[in-house]
Amino acid sequence: MRHEAKRAGQALLIAIVGILVFLTTAGPGRPALGGPVRVLVAFQDGVANVAAEGTLLARGAVVQQQLQNTPFTAFVVLLPEEAIPALGQARGVARVERDVAVQLLPGEAAALGPKKPGPISQPAEVLPWGVNQIDADLAWSTSKGTGVKVAIIDTGISKSHPDLAPNIKGGTNFVAIRGRVDPSKWDDDNGHGSHVAGTVAAADNDIGVIGVASQASLYAVKVLDRNGSGSLSNVVDGIWWSINNNMQVINMSLGCNCPTGSLEQAVNAAYAAGIVVVAAAGNSGTADGSGDTVIYPAKYASVIAVAATNSSNTRPSWSSTGPAVELAAPGVSILSTWKGTVYSTISGTSMASPHVAGSAALVLAAPVLPQYDLNGDGQYSAAEVRAALQGSADDLGAAGRDNLYGYGLVDAQEATTGVQPL
Repeated sequence: MRHEAKRAGQALLIAIVGILVFLTTAGPGRPALGGPVRVLVAFQDGVANVAAEGTLLARGAVVQQQLQNTPFTAFVVLLPEEAIPALGQARGVARVERDVAVQLLPGEAAALGPKKPGPISQPAEVLPWGVNQIDADLAWSTSKGTGVKVAIIDTGISKSHPDLAPNIKGGTNFVAIRGRVDPSKWDDDNGHGSHVAGTVAAADNDIGVIGVASQASLYAVKVLDRNGSGSLSNVVDGIWWSINNNMQVINMSLGCNCPTGSLEQAVNAAYAAGIVVVAAAGNSGTADGSGDTVIYPAKYASVIAVAATNSSNTRPSWSSTGPAVELAAPGVSILSTWKGTVYSTISGTSMASPHVAGSAALVLAAPVLPQYDLNGDGQYSAAEVRAALQGSADDLGAAGRDNLYGYGLVDAQEATTGVQPL
């Protein structure tokens, strides 16, 4: 009897294995089931959390996280690839998209430093060549960007850096640490975000460097980890956080070749809310400047795409090009703050973008110029700030707007004061 029971058990086991193999193996009319993929699921307005979770669970989705800042219900889930089309057709679902990787741009992770201060004192303050090149220092008698709220959507900002701390006013974190997301853990463990923040608003305090808008208010929106990697969902949630917390300027020195409805919806909403949205055009340009190589989110119409220039006001071969390029700014060998308390020099369109974000802060804190106050209400909208930056830019390359420099090199003095520098 024991032998017969054993044989019966073996037969049952073989049958179960056979069924599993049948269900997971390709055959006529039956494609092989792929592994789970990470997707962002956005629901239509008014769909409650409970109803949304029920829809997801009914289709075999494993919930990873819920976006916290969107005005609609949205989840990141793991889902078999074959189940994506059906979920997209489910009642109440607005959008299902892969939660693609978003990261630092090529060539920017490695610094040409960092420049370490002495054991006791910080290095004496210098005016970075890029800040000087866009004539930001000539605008400071009119505006230093005082109080303008700038969100740095990046790897965080170094809380301890003496050149950043005076202007850091808060932040949030979307990166999971040991499986848990702690919003208070927005300190920079990479360096890139601190570098960007320093170009925007390093303090004028006799040490290190000085930013374009040295009295702007910095907010760290940490969406990338210590390796400079993150997800689309983190960036989307970070943009919505910026909207909800009344940011006035957003800088995104990051991106991917990933056009998605969720990202476009977020940047469009930010722009509609009056936020000046600025992003790096990308580092994937061709040597002759041909082709459309601008990345997202910079490529969206609601975003100012910033290309890079060197000290001769010419384009480095790696700076992305295309019709979306709106402005150019210094992006070669840019000295700025780094994680901890040190400084570093990096090149990339990520370094160009904060020159424009800082210039936007200068404009927002300056007296309104009639020529840029298009609706005559005595205050600047995001569109009017954009018009000021475009209209005052120093034309480079072919006459007029072109695919390499857009409207030209940002001119912080003229955009802020209306005065063309001599």
